Amino acid sequence: MPRIRTLAATAALALAASTPLHAADPAAGRPITLIVPFAAGGGVDGMGRLLAERLRSELPQGVVVENRPGASGMLGAQTVVRSAPDGTTLLLGSAGETAINPLVFKGKMQYQPEKDLAPIALIARVPNVLVANPKLPAANVEELVAYGRAHPDKLTYATSGVGNPQHLNGELLQSLAGIKMVHVPYKGASAQLVDVAAGSVDLTFVSLAGALPFIKSGKVKPLAVTSARRASFAPDIPAVAEYAPLKDYALENWFGVFVPAATPAETQQKLADAIGRSLKDEKFVASIRELGGEVQPMSRDEFRAFIKAQTAVFAKVVADGHITAEN
Repeated sequence: MPRIRTLAATAALALAASTPLHAADPAAGRPITLIVPFAAGGGVDGMGRLLAERLRSELPQGVVVENRPGASGMLGAQTVVRSAPDGTTLLLGSAGETAINPLVFKGKMQYQPEKDLAPIALIARVPNVLVANPKLPAANVEELVAYGRAHPDKLTYATSGVGNPQHLNGELLQSLAGIKMVHVPYKGASAQLVDVAAGSVDLTFVSLAGALPFIKSGKVKPLAVTSARRASFAPDIPAVAEYAPLKDYALENWFGVFVPAATPAETQQKLADAIGRSLKDEKFVASIRELGGEVQPMSRDEFRAFIKAQTAVFAKVVADGHITAEN
């Protein structure tokens, strides 16, 4: 059994206070709303609430979480794009609504992330974990690839929808391994894992936080994480890239804070500084790891460059796999 710490409750964290945002800000007296573009109760919501709790020690006006799920995260992102650019409405944006969606929802996008949103801070990189039905005759990635080559179009893999990071994980695996699998899109990780455990589908890519109860109970078996190297919170699960023929495999989800692009630079920087102090808090970092994330502090410019580089990676996978979510 992999040595993975038990997922902890995300509420009621005792976190130390630090220097607050300067009181001279135009909107310093107004509460800050952190928009989470997914439903309450999931891993993204948990990360948002952890961040809001920690930022209450940094920002005197306080931070509240508002869930705005829908349209693959785009509804929440649009809410932020259309909000007043005064630093009081933030987006906890993922790779999906800020980098991938423009590639797969070209005709449905009502905003342009690169032009309409300003990146403030990367919060965490979140690799998926590839898990399989225990009866599948593959104990690792090498054996999975061999099985896939011997049984083209027989392997099935579940994801939470077309064009999201999980789907791209599967497409990248097929491309680099030279195998063909059948994609089975779902609406949520719970159903994916239940069906993998039951044997209705062979594999799924999910966050470690979602897969952990199924792994610990033996209902699914972990084969690999999708980051370039092993995750600190799951050191016994190898990375896909450890299999030499797939050494270039690396594709993760990630989450960061964004504001409307017209937000004054001074306000953006003060928010970035407050978040940067939070990312140095050991308790906060440990809590994010328990949710399956790796904290990686960056400057605003570094975060912008990171998004550009990641978008190029996603664009190649989308193009090679002819992926579209517009049908």
